[in-house]
Amino acid sequence: MHALKTWLAALLLVSASWANAATPAVADPLPSWRDGPTKAAIVTFVEKATKADGSDFIPVEARIATFDNDGTLWSEQPLYFQGLFIVDQIKAMAPDHPEWASTPPYQYILQGDMKALAASGEKGLMELLAVTHAGMDNDAFTASVQQWIKTSRHPTTGKPYTAMVFQPMLELLAYLRANQFKTYIVSGGGQEFMRAWVEPVYGIPPEQVIGSQGGLKYVVDGGVPSLQKTADIVLVDDHAGKPVGIQRGIGRRPVFAFGNSDGDLEMLQWTTSGKGLRFAGLVHHTDGDREWAYDRASSMGKLDKGLEMATQSHWTVVDMARDWTTIYPATP
Repeated sequence: MHALKTWLAALLLVSASWANAATPAVADPLPSWRDGPTKAAIVTFVEKATKADGSDFIPVEARIATFDNDGTLWSEQPLYFQGLFIVDQIKAMAPDHPEWASTPPYQYILQGDMKALAASGEKGLMELLAVTHAGMDNDAFTASVQQWIKTSRHPTTGKPYTAMVFQPMLELLAYLRANQFKTYIVSGGGQEFMRAWVEPVYGIPPEQVIGSQGGLKYVVDGGVPSLQKTADIVLVDDHAGKPVGIQRGIGRRPVFAFGNSDGDLEMLQWTTSGKGLRFAGLVHHTDGDREWAYDRASSMGKLDKGLEMATQSHWTVVDMARDWTTIYPATP
């Protein structure tokens, strides 16, 4: 009898070892994030938000996550990438506009003074975009952006712009969606500019992109309807414009928000001032070797008040050099 019990016990141990060996290890949803407090804060938030019997459970319909684009999902130096698109457009159109040679901000572009152009900020770039594309068919504008994204290269890295998205943030977007969060872009960049290319890159459809908005006019020409761009500025989706854009475009306050600059401060405040479990994150550009290192003194993506608010409000700050094992995808 003793021998039989011993045999049965051994059989159970072998069966258990087989079962354990057959159970695949759970894949890390954030493999480009180093283990540490930053990664742990994200995972802990998602686990609490999705635990059905937990006190911090967030219903699926309320799982709204918003992300800035420039500097948060892809790089933004030495100029916002939409600004580089405008630069190329102005140069192509300049022969038909000799007056631009002495008219700011066009002259900054033609003279190669990127510092002066950068000083005009998101609002200045949106005004340039509106003026240069007023009267243009919106579908034609979309096609021009898609062609530029496909063929243009970054002036410093030589990479396609869509190869300069952040691999860790792509993983974060996928991780949130796997846990039934709806991911939105809320950016100071032009709404129609981003809608032209973001879906295949981020997996975010155009209807979930909120950005700065120029005017659109419905026109019927020869019985064919179209939408034409106008020079009007409808919304600058930066700073206090972001909560306004969120309310207009989503109608729900986010529970999760990520930015990288003082222009995202109001979005993070708006998100974390709601009731229940909340998350606010900032990407801090600290890696001068693999990307760029900048914060308080930068004309692009200035992060000053946001760092102070993050400390006071216990927001999560991503140290790019410390927290990310890689910056850009190995395969664009």
